[in-house]
Amino acid sequence: MSDKNIILKEEVNKSLNSWRDKQKAALVLLNLAGELRFDKNIELVLFRKPLYDISPSQLISAHQFSQNYTSEVLDIDVTLALAKTIQNVDKLAPAKLDLGKLGLDWLKEGSEYKNIDDFINFKLRSFIGIESRVKNQKDIVLYGFGRIGRLAARILIAQTGKGEQLRLKAIVIRPKLKDRYVEAQKRAALLKSDTVHGEFNGHITVEDGGNEMHVNGNIIKLIYASSPEQIDYTQYGISNGLVMDNTGMWRDKEELSVHLRPGIDQVILTAPGQNIPNIVIGANQKDFDLSQENILSAASCTTNAIVPVLTVLNNTYGINKGHLETIHAYTNDQNLIDNFHKKPRRGRGAPTNMVLTTTGAAKAVSKVIPALRGLLTGNAIRVPTPNVSMAILNLTLDQSVSVDELNAKLKEASLYGDFVEQIQYSTSTEFVSSNAIGATSTCIVDAPSTIVSKDGKTATIYLWYDNEYGYTCQVVRLAKHAAKVRRFIYN
Repeated sequence: MSDKNIILKEEVNKSLNSWRDKQKAALVLLNLAGELRFDKNIELVLFRKPLYDISPSQLISAHQFSQNYTSEVLDIDVTLALAKTIQNVDKLAPAKLDLGKLGLDWLKEGSEYKNIDDFINFKLRSFIGIESRVKNQKDIVLYGFGRIGRLAARILIAQTGKGEQLRLKAIVIRPKLKDRYVEAQKRAALLKSDTVHGEFNGHITVEDGGNEMHVNGNIIKLIYASSPEQIDYTQYGISNGLVMDNTGMWRDKEELSVHLRPGIDQVILTAPGQNIPNIVIGANQKDFDLSQENILSAASCTTNAIVPVLTVLNNTYGINKGHLETIHAYTNDQNLIDNFHKKPRRGRGAPTNMVLTTTGAAKAVSKVIPALRGLLTGNAIRVPTPNVSMAILNLTLDQSVSVDELNAKLKEASLYGDFVEQIQYSTSTEFVSSNAIGATSTCIVDAPSTIVSKDGKTATIYLWYDNEYGYTCQVVRLAKHAAKVRRFIYN
């Protein structure tokens, strides 16, 4: 064998051994994440991605997301060292900790500390030696089990942990079949397998009679009812519960108050609401006294996508006026093939047409950011994709800004401040809609596409958003806030 071939073989073996070492480290890190999750109610995530029910290879790959923020790729040895240190912290309150964000801070600031223990103890100092924020877990009822309802079930079950925050106790179903067991089996099958979001990593069984579904140890009552008035939730062991209305059938306070049945004291509408607080978590949840407001709206997916970025830009540069165009995935409201529809254009087949329609998101922004009232116009184009949408913001600013300055501000907002859970930042020039499926943020800034006029006063920003999953994550955040079960967060 020639010297060249020997060297090549050594390089191949070295690369393979390095990969095996990374996988071993990933296995250790995943095990630590599980122990912290179940023993101490500490949830570890990596750049918002949960470190639960993923493979070692997926975990290693997730570290590459750090390239959006730094030229040095975050190594798994760093995040493993951080996790080991976190495990040894005494009296750490229940919290959600982003190892990606901690890792970036360590790469940037680590030299300022004596060692990694000092770094972690300083960064998590406000979470150490204090009582948990969470006093009592909250019972959750899903009223409606369509796209948002099933995703909410997935998220709630995945986040159950020790069961100290939100507990999914029941799902209310408008019956379609006489045989409830058959219906329950069909509902379970839709929860288990999703064409867009893939297989649910869980164990699901339906009990005889179809009145219960057991999912990953959660006993979930299936309540068959054609209206809320028929239900007494205390009969199902539910007290002081919260109903997530995923039907959109009721939109104002009077209509939604029908959910305030025995066992229920809070209601969240997963759609824009009228005469009730429309809340975008991160933006305006502090504006309302939830001891006085027990019926809330999580606004729309598009409103949740644009409000964080609009808030950052308005606070920094001022917005004089603007236009919102949403390129929106088709929804169940449209027809599969051409058929009658009460709204203009929506009667044409959704999978085969781009459909120009309206959006209320531009007007809805003023409910969350009153300073922008009357300054935005908006329209929507429904396109033949089943999920992930794009919001295009064309804004006239009060101050001049460059592309680099504007992107730097949005990049900063995705790491620091009130919108770290809502804004994600991407520098990839290969990003397409399917890359955003499963994103837990409400929007992803497509930084390479940002455009600024020569005078710096007109900016166009492109935002991807998973209008199903990302929005539902925001709904769950609102539920945690309303129920006062949000843990401390470092992200």
